[in-house]
Amino acid sequence: MSGAASIGASGWVLLAVAPIVGSFLGVLIRRLPEAEPVVWGRSRCEHCGIVLGVRNLVPFASWMMTRGRCRHCGERLGWFYPAVESAALLVALIALALDTGVVAWLDAVLGWWLLALGWIDLRRWLLPDALTLSLVLAGLVAAAIWAPWDVLDRSAGAACGYLGLWLVAWSYRRLRGREGLGGGDAKLLAAGGAWVGAGALPTVLFAGATSALIAAGILMLAGHQLRRDTALPFGPFLALGIWLVWLLGR
Repeated sequence: MSGAASIGASGWVLLAVAPIVGSFLGVLIRRLPEAEPVVWGRSRCEHCGIVLGVRNLVPFASWMMTRGRCRHCGERLGWFYPAVESAALLVALIALALDTGVVAWLDAVLGWWLLALGWIDLRRWLLPDALTLSLVLAGLVAAAIWAPWDVLDRSAGAACGYLGLWLVAWSYRRLRGREGLGGGDAKLLAAGGAWVGAGALPTVLFAGATSALIAAGILMLAGHQLRRDTALPFGPFLALGIWLVWLLGR
């Protein structure tokens, strides 16, 4: 069977939807931390403020046709939206490389959710409750529908994930007198537990910590000075760890 045929109709729909989801995620990443309307607010040029029409909002195509500039004022729009749309498409491609059908869609939805959380934390040092807590609920609902025998383990995973990182953060604050991990990290690990179960949480933490160390090494090789008190947001690496364990640990 050819690769194109093996993707199936649902896979092609997933690939078609991915850039649109990415465009929405770009709006979410920028507006949610500012408490701005995500769904109903009209998109505007950040430079001249003009409301953008439909032809200005087609993923990839609009940006390429205008060479990354506003049609009205000519200012550069930057790479943010194409980057998020590309990342969302990459999530869908990875999901389809590993799974098919409903499972591939679950892979992608979780990946997109975690992509938004990681990107927001990278930009704003913030993991919004609206995304972390709803991701906990989504993981438990997914388990109840597709893996009801796992609901107890997933529930325990959510509780252990939150309490485990909360205790680490509390201990660090008592010993060092400053914040080491935020409450959002504990809620994100709770969401991870709701998706992968209690037994997989150590692997999630190991994957997150390893990817953080790799990122720190890359930054040092690129010439950035990192000291013992240099802080990096842990959310993007924890999100990556959750998705990797979800994809490879089943």
